[in-house]
Amino acid sequence: MHKYLIIFFLLLSQTSYSQKEITWEDLEDIEFNEQYVEELDEYILFPQFGPSLRELDREEVLLTGYVLAIDPDKGYYVLSKGPFASCFFCGSGGPETIAELSLKSNKESFYMDEFITIKGILKLNNDDIYRCVYIIEDAERTK
Repeated sequence: MHKYLIIFFLLLSQTSYSQKEITWEDLEDIEFNEQYVEELDEYILFPQFGPSLRELDREEVLLTGYVLAIDPDKGYYVLSKGPFASCFFCGSGGPETIAELSLKSNKESFYMDEFITIKGILKLNNDDIYRCVYIIEDAERTK
């Protein structure tokens, strides 16, 4: 019996610390609706997240992509489905192809187009128009 308890707790400890590895395709369960924003006097696209994405909200995830060093001095980085030359700002893809990184450590730094896997808490953002649709909080590079 003692042997079974040890096996049970070993399996339990493995699952309690695991992250869900997601892909950019997982982040495509999204639609956008135009809404008028009086503050800006223009229409803005607001995301409507599908059921599979809502299940990932506030979950620890792993996501692999290319780092876009937007403002390295301020620690502002974005993880992108593609390298800088093909990011959505340049006409390839949409806002669902990037994730803002809210870094766990302000000592972390990256270089442009570095291909990495990030671990962190996925936050779905559907109301702050000044931030990305996807935010990875407590983001850190995996070893």
